[in-house]
Amino acid sequence: MLTLFGCGALLLRGAGCTINDLLDRDIDTKVERTKLRPVASGQLTQPQGISFLGLQLFLGLGILLQLNNYSRILGASSLLLVFSYPLMKRFTYWPQAYLGLTFNWGALLGWAAIRGTLDPAIVLPLYFSGVFWTLVYDTIYAHQDKGDDLKVGVKSTALRFGDSTKEWITMFGIANIGCLALSGYNADIGWPFYALLAAASGQLAWQIFTVDLSSRADCNRKFISNKWYGALVFSGILLGRLSS
Repeated sequence: MLTLFGCGALLLRGAGCTINDLLDRDIDTKVERTKLRPVASGQLTQPQGISFLGLQLFLGLGILLQLNNYSRILGASSLLLVFSYPLMKRFTYWPQAYLGLTFNWGALLGWAAIRGTLDPAIVLPLYFSGVFWTLVYDTIYAHQDKGDDLKVGVKSTALRFGDSTKEWITMFGIANIGCLALSGYNADIGWPFYALLAAASGQLAWQIFTVDLSSRADCNRKFISNKWYGALVFSGILLGRLSS
């Protein structure tokens, strides 16, 4: 099941990136960080991109069909979010929140794949913890492009929060940790989860308080460092479950 979800995450997140590159090809050519993306730079044509997207979705469907019927319906319903996310930056200053709703659907799907149903007391706090985490790391990420975004006319939480960004992402970080703790408590998970959650809290605090939002390089470094935050939380869940 871990293998299926690992491959599924790679394929569906990849599909989201492909959709994003296809829809944003005209915008990407005007942004320094994205102008060399395959479709924007002309390395791939639009029909080639659509063909690649079809392959990603076909393989993703193959994985989804290995799951129970409840999970198939739940998984298929995420496609609306995947396809509509790239358009959000044109209409709202909160595309990072929409990305959170999209990227963290696996929190619901993973539980359903094992149990055949959803336990709201456990999976909803887990899901929203992911949404709040996405708001932290993707707002930091968006600060890389704020100058270009203003010129192009697209929106982001980086532009919405401005000089108050650290206060906002601090609140999201606290909400993230709180939701994870609540989910762990409701799941009756063992003490290693809370020990590693404390370590993850430290890593997240380090990101928030040390990031230089005026430096593209530092924003990118802090964004990439979230792999360690994720590894700590995953290890906590695994060891907490094994010890309970």
